[in-house]
Amino acid sequence: MADTDTSARQPSADGFDQWAIVELMGHRKLAGRVSEQIIAGTPLLRIDVPDTPGVPGFTTYYGSHAIYSLTPTAEQICIAYATAHRERPVQAYELKQLAATTPTRDLFETEDDQ
Repeated sequence: MADTDTSARQPSADGFDQWAIVELMGHRKLAGRVSEQIIAGTPLLRIDVPDTPGVPGFTTYYGSHAIYSLTPTAEQICIAYATAHRERPVQAYELKQLAATTPTRDLFETEDDQ
């Protein structure tokens, strides 16, 4: 499963930390463990999408402006939804496009290498 170490989370004052299905602007839906986390002084929605067969779990963050709907539900429902929809953090075609347009050595080159 995605990183679910609750000690790494910084929940809001109300302690929101629940399984939920989140609908996002742009017509994307994710299911997983949802909490609020402060990053750089800004509250963000943290979604820990669980592992599913053939797809490793991942963690992603969204600002409140990107959230259309949040539906708290049971863990089993979230896992079933994640399994059926097989969302991924970065799509394989995106990486292929990046590799085709950017020489690999440039991705890892530092100022010291120049």
